[in-house]
Amino acid sequence: MCWNFLIILLVSTSKNLQTPMYFFISQLSVADILLTTSVVPMMLDIIFFEGDVLPFWGCIMQLFSFGIFGFFQCILIAVMSFDRYLAICHPLRYFSLMSPDLCLQLVIGSWFLVFVLTSSEVIVVIQFNFCGLNYIDHFFCDFGPVVELATSDISILMLQDFVISIFMIFFPFYFIIMTYFSIFITIIKMSSAYGRRKTFSTCSSHLTTVCVYYGTLVTVYMAPSNESTSNANKYRSLLYIVVTPVMNPIIYSLRNKEIKRAIQKIMNHVIKN
Repeated sequence: MCWNFLIILLVSTSKNLQTPMYFFISQLSVADILLTTSVVPMMLDIIFFEGDVLPFWGCIMQLFSFGIFGFFQCILIAVMSFDRYLAICHPLRYFSLMSPDLCLQLVIGSWFLVFVLTSSEVIVVIQFNFCGLNYIDHFFCDFGPVVELATSDISILMLQDFVISIFMIFFPFYFIIMTYFSIFITIIKMSSAYGRRKTFSTCSSHLTTVCVYYGTLVTVYMAPSNESTSNANKYRSLLYIVVTPVMNPIIYSLRNKEIKRAIQKIMNHVIKN
């Protein structure tokens, strides 16, 4: 939480960080904070006090929030890959193409898209019948454990979820692969080895985030479904609920000279005052 809030503060106050990439990084920090706060407090309560009672609408709101913030990260990571593509493959036109207005439109459009698609899925879920003992064997109201409790026909919902997953997960991932393919081709064509290393370093942090985030999604949601895997997935889900929000600010700060300078300026200002 502290690291993500610090990145938002630095990007908002430092003139050196008023660039499209840092704007997207700050939005990623916002999504990390919202995702964490929607799940972790109740998760800790369940772990320390061995169970908790959650009203039906509270569970639906947690499912809704988790879907919005998780899908938004998928779209935003794809947007960030597009930013790296323009910066490396079209450097002379980068600032004219990736204007502040376009950055704002991409972020607002991403929030709107995930809100509409997640809302459509949640609307179907709330129409189901949930009869009997509604015990969710998980740390939070994830999509799979909640749907397993429904006594209604879920075939339409599963088809809808498959289509939404294609738009929210697979298409962004395919877009990231295509942009990085073009980036790698551009880097390979550079004559200077120093230039290749320097150019690759500008997208290494984002590439690390892509590997961590999508690697976690594949591990949790594409593994075969059985009892032992279900129990393992409960702990694997901690990777994108807790570990990923912790790693993102570290990935973008430890090797980033601009953020280090911004932190140093704030520290010097605090010490002087």
